[in-house]
Parts: sequence; C-alpha cells; structure tokens
Amino acid sequence: MSKAFEPIVVGGWKLPQRFVMAPLTRNRAKGTVPGDLNAEYYGQRAGAGLIITEGSQPSAVGQGYLDTPGFHSPEQLAGWRKVADAVHEGGGHVVAQLMHVGRVAHPDNKGGLESVAPSALPADGKMVTADGQVDMPVPRALETDEVAGVVEEFVTAARNAVEAGLDGVEVHAANGYLIHQFLGQSSNTRTDGYGGTPEAHARFAIEVTRAVAEAIGGDRVGIRISPAHNIQGVLEEDKAFTRATYETLVDGIKDLDLAYLSILADPRSPLVADLRRRFGGPVMLNSGFGSVTAFEDVEAILDEDLADLVAVGREFLANPDLAERWRTGAPLNEPDPSTFYGGGAEGYTDYPTLGDR
Repeated sequence: MSKAFEPIVVGGWKLPQRFVMAPLTRNRAKGTVPGDLNAEYYGQRAGAGLIITEGSQPSAVGQGYLDTPGFHSPEQLAGWRKVADAVHEGGGHVVAQLMHVGRVAHPDNKGGLESVAPSALPADGKMVTADGQVDMPVPRALETDEVAGVVEEFVTAARNAVEAGLDGVEVHAANGYLIHQFLGQSSNTRTDGYGGTPEAHARFAIEVTRAVAEAIGGDRVGIRISPAHNIQGVLEEDKAFTRATYETLVDGIKDLDLAYLSILADPRSPLVADLRRRFGGPVMLNSGFGSVTAFEDVEAILDEDLADLVAVGREFLANPDLAERWRTGAPLNEPDPSTFYGGGAEGYTDYPTLGDR
C-alpha cells in the first residue's frame, strides 16, 4: 500500500491518510458569514480526513478580501457550526486557518477600517474591491502596547472556532500576511523588541502561537510558515537572517506539542529539513503555488521522508472525493480557474463525484 494511505495521528485527530486539504480562498462567504453553500462545500470534502479552512479573519480589521469568513461575530459562528457539523457527519475533521492580513487590505472591503502592520509600508500589488482593483494604502504601524491586543484577537478567534464545533485552528504565519510581515525583513523595520534581530522578528509569531495553544490546547493548534517565499512584498533575501528567524520561531514553540507545523517551501530545502528536526512533531509540507500537487508528488515527499503529511489544494478543489479517486486510480476532474474566486455553486459544489457518473 502507498504510504499516502497509511493512517496517522496528528494532535488529537486520527486521520485515514497522509494528505489533507490545504486552505483555499474561495470568496463565497457573503457578508463574511459562512452559509449553507459553504457547509455543503466543506462537507463534500470530508474524505480529506483533515480540512484546513480558507483563510478567515480573527477580527474585522484583519479582513483583506471580499467575502472571506471571520471568527468574531455570533452570525459567523452560527455559520461555522453548520460547516463543522457537515464535515463531522462525513467523518472528517476541520480546523480554522486564522488569517489576519495586516497590510494586504483596503478599507473598502472592511467597512472603512484602517489596516495595521508592523511598519508603515504598503504591500505590493492591488486589492480587488467591489469597485475594481485599487492600490493598497499605507498601513498604520502598530504601537508597541497594541501588539498584545492583536494577540488576544487570535486567542478569541481560536476559542470561537472551538465553540463553533471546529476541531482546532491553524495560525497563518505565511504568504505575506500579518504574522509573516513581522517575520520578514523588508516589511518590518521596527526597533522596539519586535524587529531588528531574528529573535525580535520571531517574537510576535511565538506570542500568538503560545497564547492560542494555552487557550485551546496545543494538540488543537497548527501553524503555517513560508520561509523565503518572497511574496506580497515580504522579502526574506538574507539567508542567514531568515534561517535564524525561523529557527528561533520553531525553538520558541516546539515545547507546546502542537498538532503540526505546516511549511510552504521547496520540500527538499536544507532549511525545511532543519526546521522539521527542530520541531520534533508532525510536519506538513506544501510544495507551493507554482504547480498542482499530484499524487506522484505526495508519494515522493512521503517516500523520501521529507514530511509526515502533505497539504493538497487544487486537486481537492475540483475533486470532492479525491482520496477515493487516488486510491482507485480513477480519473480526476480538472479545476476551472475562472470559478476559483467568488460566485455561487458553479465551480464550487457542482464538481461531480465518482458516484455521479
């Protein structure tokens, strides 16, 4: 039997296989509230064993994109209960990816609220709003005494996720968003203890993760990182500084017995191997955005013992029953990029399963 289908215990969850559903932004939570359509979508994919939700804001200020869900209002939690119930009815587990976007935002998408970041430096690129694409404004740099409040937003959101019936959370410290902005050298020019040295750059990520683990239990918590991803203006081009930053981060959380460490990077990079050794617990790899993660990629990562699990994105997007298709060698549906973001059921819940044929 392929290693991909070997069961594994991750945190408090017994998973049927070693590939899981990666977080996928779909922009279909109308008014930031998950609805019946979202519950259907996630429930269809319960065969993933473990689903990591789309990036979801821990606070209203933390929202970046249109129609992304949150974990900070009663209406949102009621919607998430439907999602959790649907996944659990299908025999799966679901964790919330808590994503505060920081400067990757525009006030038009969040009721006029300003954006905050480690430093008053705008993000690269444009933001899609209801009125089209616009430049992202210069964010306000968080004051030192405000940082603890942002940590508490993550804690409250984590508690809310568990209250709504989800199995845990993933702290999103990757892909150019707020926590990654603190980690990165180009996006963080602070000199107050949260920037300037690798230890200071890692401090916010450590504080968030430790506080969340203390609030809901380390075995319910994962964290995602993307060292040297160099995305959305968060550049980590000094290799020695970057290595020291991420070593500090992993060393600062490895005693928490977290459910997993998820790394978006070249699976064969020496830094990934070093961080896996330092972490000591289950490590999940995602080979990146450049290409679709095929079954052969999953098998290679596991066969070479580069990770314990693999996060798979677009193949789960188009194939609700991906695990069964891969197990039996059945043909796959092709994902339709034109329906990735926004819209309704088309390209979301209407991908056929093997039983529909």
